Amino acid sequence: MVDIEQANAKAVERMMEARPVLVGVAKAIEVIPGMHPNLLLHAGPPVTWDRMAGPVKGAVFGALIFEGKAKNAEEAEALVQAGKVEFAPCHHHDAVGPMAGVISPSMMVYIVENKTHGNRAYSGLNEGRGKVLRMGAYSPEVIAKMQWMNEVLGPVLDSAIKEGDGVDIRTLLAKALHMGDDGHNRLDAASLQYTNILAPNIVRVTKEKNTAAEIIRFLGDNALSILNPVMAGCKTMTLAGHNVEGSTIVTVMARNGTDFGIRVSGLGDQWFTGPAGHVKALYFPGFTDKDANPDIGDSTITETAGIGGFAMAAAPAIVTFISGTPKDAINTTLDMYEITFAEHKYFTIPQLDFRGTPTGIDIRKVVEKGMLPRVNTGVAHKDPGIGQVGAGVVTPPMNIFEDALVAFAEKYGF
Repeated sequence: MVDIEQANAKAVERMMEARPVLVGVAKAIEVIPGMHPNLLLHAGPPVTWDRMAGPVKGAVFGALIFEGKAKNAEEAEALVQAGKVEFAPCHHHDAVGPMAGVISPSMMVYIVENKTHGNRAYSGLNEGRGKVLRMGAYSPEVIAKMQWMNEVLGPVLDSAIKEGDGVDIRTLLAKALHMGDDGHNRLDAASLQYTNILAPNIVRVTKEKNTAAEIIRFLGDNALSILNPVMAGCKTMTLAGHNVEGSTIVTVMARNGTDFGIRVSGLGDQWFTGPAGHVKALYFPGFTDKDANPDIGDSTITETAGIGGFAMAAAPAIVTFISGTPKDAINTTLDMYEITFAEHKYFTIPQLDFRGTPTGIDIRKVVEKGMLPRVNTGVAHKDPGIGQVGAGVVTPPMNIFEDALVAFAEKYGF
């Protein structure tokens, strides 16, 4: 009989002791394990084309146009229907992607290395908010921005990161939580830290001062510029806690716009899935809940690692973007202590007397208490090509935790 408490302590300790460092930028096909020319990665658990959500299909169209394999959405869909495009979850390739999460072979990706355990994870470059590829938009200006990011931004970032000693994501996040961030939807302080760290190196490695200024401004104006490295950093943390025999700790939460899925440390790479929920959101002018796609994206890896919605108490201003009150933010964090195994050693919350963030979702506690994890998230339009329409709060379906607990009991003979 396994000792679940001991196994969970090991899994969560490995997650907390992971030290992710941003070490470079490269094309996906050069660094992501198993990436090949006809493969597109997407957020969430596996999903077939006929079940893909509108934003994912839109991002697929955009990626195929970006890759030069199609001139428009019609040509892109014809390629898919002809079976010339393969799909796989980012999580199957040690990667993560916000919202639609689509990563194509030629896209530049961040490389984050866990210096404690040696594992790596990957994520694309962040485009900012609004009408962007990850939200399912694929208009010419969206593709033009992606091309600039690939040809100009990516190579400069790689040189700037390597000019220094990389960017310590864990240290950056720990500071940002003391500056009003939650580590997921509110990353204003973290993104400014990121820009501040890289700006001198960007100037040093860029020949044209106008290009350096353009890149620094792009990073500084984007309050989510650090989101993708943070997600990859959180992925290295949860990977470090994965595959611990006898552990009931969740190591993946992810959504593809159709399904919400989890993986559990002691249950290997099996997915447990249920329907993606509708986000309780604040909508941009002109949009309502009728326009919204169900919950989508890999960014819930932040909550899985103990930040994001679990650290809302550190970021009371987040409620101006996702609705609610500062008291709601504090209560959310307090509730999440009820379903987690530990309090984080390095991520602490000043508003709670520097108590560590709730870390290590335990499927037993979720089912026993009937309390679901809470997630901060953006909202994409349900149709391809439109983009972001709002942001809010959502929870996973309960059945995925119940199914995981039954599978755990069967595997370990309880």
